[in-house]
Amino acid sequence: MKAFLDHIAVAAPDLASGADFVEQALGVRPRAGGAHPRMGTHNLLLRLGDDIYLEVISPDPAAPAPGRARWFELDALVPASAPRLAAWVARTDDIVAARQACGAVVGEVEPMTRGALSWRITIPADGALPEGGAAPALIQWDAAAHPAAALDDLGCTLQGLDVFHPDPARIRRLLDAAAFAGPVRVHGLPAGAAARLSARILTPRGPRTLPAALPV
Repeated sequence: MKAFLDHIAVAAPDLASGADFVEQALGVRPRAGGAHPRMGTHNLLLRLGDDIYLEVISPDPAAPAPGRARWFELDALVPASAPRLAAWVARTDDIVAARQACGAVVGEVEPMTRGALSWRITIPADGALPEGGAAPALIQWDAAAHPAAALDDLGCTLQGLDVFHPDPARIRRLLDAAAFAGPVRVHGLPAGAAARLSARILTPRGPRTLPAALPV
């Protein structure tokens, strides 16, 4: 069993505000992705390497309500909510074993589709972010080719992801349990502080940081 960083996710009340958030931080605007029928969501995508990408995800106003909690805590968003780097996803070659090793915190393994793509991913039943977003969701793609390889290369490369959590040892244990390896650094926070993420990305305009949220 092995796991690697697959993608990072910006949760937004709508795709336009999410794209603005990414463009303001990185100087590059993500491109059209597709819809997730089971979740009532849709996304935009930005390639960050041959097998890694950034996703802007939001509720799809054209889709029927999914009859369940949406993933990435999207049901908690309102139109005035600020987009934020909310979550990250680790790719595994054995999602059943990885989920068993990590425990219930990552959710249950569910099948998912977007257009011609199909995969399995862990989703908590209540749509919560594992450990407030500090712990990854787990994903296993059904096809050998990674979807990032089909995205336009706009000159952006992920250099690293910084994860902040009040109990960093707990997050490191989860990553070790999933046999994770990749450019992720785990940092501590004071007790009671909210978990957050920060991504270091090389762009055509030089190194940039995608923060948890932009200052108001």
